[in-house]
Amino acid sequence: MDELFPGSVGTTASFSLRLGQTVFSSASLLFMSFGVEFYSYTAFCYLVTIMGLVIPWSFTLALVDGYSVLLKCPIHQPVILLIIAVGDWVLSVLTLAGACSTASVVDLLMHSHGSYCPWKYCSRYQISAVMAFLSWLLSLASSLFNLWLLPSL
Repeated sequence: MDELFPGSVGTTASFSLRLGQTVFSSASLLFMSFGVEFYSYTAFCYLVTIMGLVIPWSFTLALVDGYSVLLKCPIHQPVILLIIAVGDWVLSVLTLAGACSTASVVDLLMHSHGSYCPWKYCSRYQISAVMAFLSWLLSLASSLFNLWLLPSL
């Protein structure tokens, strides 16, 4: 394998995808945590849990990518790439589920006839769901790039 696919592990594109995942996941977690009422809804607790898993995963792989880019030594082991691709895929699906469930609960709370969610909290929950969707997009891209690289090894 003489050349790497853009976005695969050990490239600058992968490094930026991982940093983006870390930033968007952290922002989602922070916006959700600022609202003291988030623990009242299971979907919100689920999103907080998933973002708590995505942040260390993405940050660790960003460190691996940064190290690989600095040393110009990409990862060629198929087993490691398979583990990274499967981990990305699983976290991508879980992130999408958390973002969708959070967005649907916020929409339900905002359009119900009672005042179940003060505007201040609902807007924070909406921003958190948007950040989770952005994190999902980057995670999906990263997973697809690594799956694309795997057969060439």
